[in-house]
Amino acid sequence: MRPLLLSVALFAAAFAQAQCDRWQQHIQCDIAVDLDVRTHQFTGTEKLVYTNNSPDTLRELYFHLYFNAFKPGSEMDVRSRTIVDPDPRVADRIRLLAPDEVGDLTCSVIKQDGKELDLEPLGTVLRVRLNKPLLPGRSTALYIDFNGQVPLQIRRSGRDSHEGVAYSMSQWYPKVAAYDERGWHADPYVGREFYGEWGDYDVRITLDSSFTVAATGVLANANEIGHGYAPRTKQQKRKDDKLTWHFRAPKVHDFAWSADPEYKHVTEQVPDGPLLRFIYKDKPELAETWEQLPGYMVRAFQHMNRNFGRYPWPVFTFAQGGDGGMEYPMFTLITGERRLGSLVGTGVHELVHNWYYGVLASDELSYPWMDEGFSEYAGSEVMRELFPGSGKGRVHAEAIEGYLRLARSPAHEPMSVEADHFATNRAYSDNTYSKGEFFLDQLGAVIGDSTLHRGLRRYFKTCGFKHPGPIDVQRIMEKESGVQLAWYFNEWINTTRELDYAVKGVMQRGDSTTVTLERKGMMLMPADVVVQGVEGEVELFHIPLSLMLGARSEQPGGHAWTVLPPWQWTNPTYSFTLPVPISRIKRVELDPFGRLGDMDRTNDGMSIAPGVQGVMER
Repeated sequence: MRPLLLSVALFAAAFAQAQCDRWQQHIQCDIAVDLDVRTHQFTGTEKLVYTNNSPDTLRELYFHLYFNAFKPGSEMDVRSRTIVDPDPRVADRIRLLAPDEVGDLTCSVIKQDGKELDLEPLGTVLRVRLNKPLLPGRSTALYIDFNGQVPLQIRRSGRDSHEGVAYSMSQWYPKVAAYDERGWHADPYVGREFYGEWGDYDVRITLDSSFTVAATGVLANANEIGHGYAPRTKQQKRKDDKLTWHFRAPKVHDFAWSADPEYKHVTEQVPDGPLLRFIYKDKPELAETWEQLPGYMVRAFQHMNRNFGRYPWPVFTFAQGGDGGMEYPMFTLITGERRLGSLVGTGVHELVHNWYYGVLASDELSYPWMDEGFSEYAGSEVMRELFPGSGKGRVHAEAIEGYLRLARSPAHEPMSVEADHFATNRAYSDNTYSKGEFFLDQLGAVIGDSTLHRGLRRYFKTCGFKHPGPIDVQRIMEKESGVQLAWYFNEWINTTRELDYAVKGVMQRGDSTTVTLERKGMMLMPADVVVQGVEGEVELFHIPLSLMLGARSEQPGGHAWTVLPPWQWTNPTYSFTLPVPISRIKRVELDPFGRLGDMDRTNDGMSIAPGVQGVMER
């Protein structure tokens, strides 16, 4: 019986994994940091309680030391100076940093059970060999002393941004690397996205009392701090004129903050939602746009809560800082010197990230499109609601055009390429943002837009706080739609095959007319066809792909559709017959709603001239 039991157990494990219920590690992270605003140097301590929920015995841990990227000769520096299209925010600026401008993060001592551990610095990664192996189901506590220097603002993090924000503190502390069913994710910091373990953060930040701090989480000692968080009813008394800010952030995978002595702090409550904080430089030129931002962001949160799932935390903070827009749990850094449309658009994109980066939290380095592309998709719908008169045509039409530009360029690479390993920054951006959004929108054409939206809500509810991967999206959409989608996820994620369907011929056969379609590219898709009669009548047809093992049940735009037998995927052509003579047909058109990434639109339709008995594509 043992082999049978083993096979049943393996089947159950595989099934559970497809339901987004894989094991994952957990941390409790207590950090205290003291920043000297004169030297931009800091010292800190970190107590990390690490729980090993994996089936593996761990003999080492890895930590990210991100600030070490901002040193001449680092991998970020070299990559930026050798890639053909460097990010202008980085370019060769790291190479030119002076000693007092570089970034640094060093763990001087790490102890386990009171004994110092062997540390092996590897640039932006630190290998820590445990004295006592960590068994499955057990926890261990590490005590870390660290120190560092805040770099001049280059990318995301740093001091003295080009807008004058004193400190943008992201990726600033020793952060334990993620460990999952694929092993350690101890990737060097070259320029892209992030992946971390779920945990509860308790963070104390000490710095000059003139600075206002914005951060992930809820300020636990607001009555000691003031600064717009609460009336100060209890004064901290320190001889060095510093304040200690105490933030708590439950169930997050990172912690970021910013600080400036000229910050202005206003709040706005989302009805039946979080308290929003807006913390930005108190300058007249920013007032007009930033004073309008709260109203737009309240409506954006309401739209996301209704349509994509409820935001789970009590607060969200928009802080001026960084070098563009960058998301963190419960918090975003955005540059503030923008026109209203740009400020709102960036704010929307970053808040939407807290659904996909914050709550779902896929491995962004491996699957950046699952974060950026899905955020673009939801953000486009939020922006259309906020500015209903600004868009032309369908909400996601621009994503299709962006994909087609990418697919026609030499920069096209599969979406499965890891974020840091795209040959060009353009390929990363287009694949991750435009193609990522297009991937979802075109999936709506396959299974139906309402079905897609139900699937996205189910995805958020089922996979929240579980680090989902592509298989989890696929399985949820299959369950919601009742069709098989492995072919779609495989081809559109892992290949750069081209979609090119064509109307090959329209020929009269007796009193009937046969329409023949052709698949000229290698990419597979179901097909939608409209037949237009000479008197203006229209008939719509849906041709499922055989690999779907079913058909789309939803009728796009409320139109009546006739579902034809499936197109066997091995057949390069497909024919169907209309019970009318060709003289009654004016035109046959593929993809009438423009939903597919078809590379050649010129062969998607065929017009029938009066008196013609048939037309074949040349």
